[in-house]
Amino acid sequence: MNSRGAAKFYHVNPMSFNRITISVLFLLIVFVQYSCKTDNKPKSSTLHNGKEVMPSNVESLSDSALLDTVQKQTFNYFWEGAEQNSGLARERLHMDDIYPTSPKNTVTIGGSGFGFMALLVGIERDFITREQGFKRYQKMVNFLQKADRFHGAWPHWLNGETGKVLPFGKKDNGGDLVETAFLMEGMLTVAEYFKDGTEQEQALSQQIDTLWREVEWDWYTKGENVLYWHWSPSYKWEMNFPVGGYNECLIMYILAAASPTHPISKQVYTEGWARKDSIRSSESMYGNDFILDYYEHSTNDIGPLFWSHYSYMGLNPKGLSDTYANYWDLVQNHAKIHYDYAVDNPLNFKGYGKNIWGMTSSYSIKGYAGHRPGKGHDIGVISPTAALSSFPYTPKESMQMLKTLYKDHDSLIGKYGPYDAFSFEDHWYTPRYLAIDQGPIPVMIENYRSGLLWHLFMENTDVKTGLDKLGFSVK
Repeated sequence: MNSRGAAKFYHVNPMSFNRITISVLFLLIVFVQYSCKTDNKPKSSTLHNGKEVMPSNVESLSDSALLDTVQKQTFNYFWEGAEQNSGLARERLHMDDIYPTSPKNTVTIGGSGFGFMALLVGIERDFITREQGFKRYQKMVNFLQKADRFHGAWPHWLNGETGKVLPFGKKDNGGDLVETAFLMEGMLTVAEYFKDGTEQEQALSQQIDTLWREVEWDWYTKGENVLYWHWSPSYKWEMNFPVGGYNECLIMYILAAASPTHPISKQVYTEGWARKDSIRSSESMYGNDFILDYYEHSTNDIGPLFWSHYSYMGLNPKGLSDTYANYWDLVQNHAKIHYDYAVDNPLNFKGYGKNIWGMTSSYSIKGYAGHRPGKGHDIGVISPTAALSSFPYTPKESMQMLKTLYKDHDSLIGKYGPYDAFSFEDHWYTPRYLAIDQGPIPVMIENYRSGLLWHLFMENTDVKTGLDKLGFSVK
């Protein structure tokens, strides 16, 4: 029942150009691919807050100003870079403007959930006004209300112009409960932010509450004691993806238990997610305990770092525990293992060390891959979101990575912050962004700085009910 994390994402191949046969376009793509390769020397300038800044100016930035900079850049992915009609997050933004696998107007449901939170960061950091943010939220929520849903759950992708489902895969053309959970995590956080505001703001919170109540979490159990990832009106349950832990999907089980209208029982959590207690692990790496079992059918194997980000953008792991884990120890150890692995660098990849570290699922040298420690999983590719979104867990180590990127390797920084991935070993980077990688950066940095998103989400009455129902302790 293990979801194997982002296994479903591995079908995406954003670098694949197999269907392009026009010779002129082929030459253009060859040129773009060549230009995407770089050595590890910085260029003469980069973008900061939308303006070109020389490296000498970057050197003078304080730690706080550097955090402001990366937060504003990554926030702008969801503000300036949003799909115009819906206001939602584009699945991807390519600075070379080549989109070989999905249309540019493709919006991502999970990434949009991260965007809901990122816009709150923008309001609180004065990147935009409260009124600007509110108007954008109205557009987003109105679009989502009219968009395709399947037993209350949105699909993985939507056409941003029509609100119709865009298949993520042949049989993945219906409800996606994991992506819906990430979206609701963000929407419930926004509802808390505006619930005591003006009459219009309160109406927005109520509109979000209505959508929240319409998600049929219990229906996605198929009558069993486990939650299923997908359902399609065309293919029914053929995707056959029961979600067991541990991975990025904890938030789905908590929200399913928290639902005031379609809740799951605790038994679904203990038998489905916790796999009848087999979720526990006795493994460790570099002196850091795993605590939970990252992979059901292998041992001494640690997951990609987004597993410690997606659920915890709203869910505060500090003081959070249940029968199976102390969740702060779990996520902090996860980040420390990735850091220690880079310092150890057992596969001797160029650039790895205390200033360059962190692996997750991201663009890769050939397409898209789930990068993580270990032979066969680590191919020398670093994904900046891994370390930068771990700021709450490893503030010193994450700051080292942030400073090194901006002050020594500014060719890896673009309009919307650090590009998705790079490899010094292969002299490669891609001038492209993914919503699911950019979104955790401003949100988790804000949780490190002020705890804003954690505070809002954890104040939700339904969320408190769900946590209590599943036996969580919150201190």
